[in-house]
Amino acid sequence: MKVLVIDSQGKAWDCFVQSAQDATAYHQFKWKKVITENFGHPCHYLCAVDNNGEWHGVLPLVHMRSKLFGNFLISVPFVNYGGLLYKNDLAASILLEEAERLRRVLGATHVELRHTSRIVEGIHTRLHKVTMVLELAADMDSQWRAFNAKLRNQIRKAEKSGLQFVVGHLELLDGFYAVFARNMRDLGTPVYSKSFFRNILEAFPGSTSIFAVCHETRIIAAGIGFWFRKTLEIPWASSISDYKMLCPNNMLYWEAIRFAIGKGFNKLDFGRSTVDEGTYHFKKQWGAKPVQLYWQYLMDRHGTIPDLSPSNPKYRTAIRIWQQLPVLATMTLGPIIVRNIP
Repeated sequence: MKVLVIDSQGKAWDCFVQSAQDATAYHQFKWKKVITENFGHPCHYLCAVDNNGEWHGVLPLVHMRSKLFGNFLISVPFVNYGGLLYKNDLAASILLEEAERLRRVLGATHVELRHTSRIVEGIHTRLHKVTMVLELAADMDSQWRAFNAKLRNQIRKAEKSGLQFVVGHLELLDGFYAVFARNMRDLGTPVYSKSFFRNILEAFPGSTSIFAVCHETRIIAAGIGFWFRKTLEIPWASSISDYKMLCPNNMLYWEAIRFAIGKGFNKLDFGRSTVDEGTYHFKKQWGAKPVQLYWQYLMDRHGTIPDLSPSNPKYRTAIRIWQQLPVLATMTLGPIIVRNIP
């Protein structure tokens, strides 16, 4: 068995991904194009094949390097999931060996694998994040009855306030991005470029939508829905805090649930959270359950993993300064910075 670097065999790659039990939306080959076109990072999409050309495993790796944030390989940056997919232990072993060889050749400090299960034993593993997953009812009435009275009242409040829900695609991108960019500024977090989201929508036209909540003619809450197999995920969602009392987020997620049930999906993935922080409790109220994530690392025995999260105290001053910038300034500066933050 040997390892190949896959540059153009997208159909074969996706065929293997579709057959793999632990595959996620972010293992699909078109993510390679999205990442290279938006961020310029070199991608090493590795495949384990036998002497007959049969595929036994894949590992998408992205090389990120900057003076400020470091030099490392990651599978997959900017999203919740990635890592190793394999049919047998031999395939897993030679893919990990190649990843470690690449790490040394590129002078990278580590390889980060964003797994949904503890795939690799005996290596450094962080358990700092969970994803919140709601098992959907078979019909909307049953799902509605499963909510507590407080949540149902918040959804009704949004409806009684005259908020309107719309679902669309690229025609809603400008409205989504205006809300998203403002919210990221308020959080003190650099924002992705609008072209990043446009490229995602264009790369996956049959499995993405934009969900939006409008107050009169203005979008005040919005999210991008991305589905794979029977799961709908909303990896990017934001709302304008000025309208919090109208509960637009509650309408947004209720309508997303209705959308998912209508398509026959059985899960809604609210995305990753830190246990007991604010977003965790918002997701938990819907009945979502925490599912442990396993971020695993290949590195030298004495290596350490840099903490690039906003909760790192070293970034507090930068966050406070960022929160004071005009939104338009953050739209210009944000994409330059965030391209190196996985």
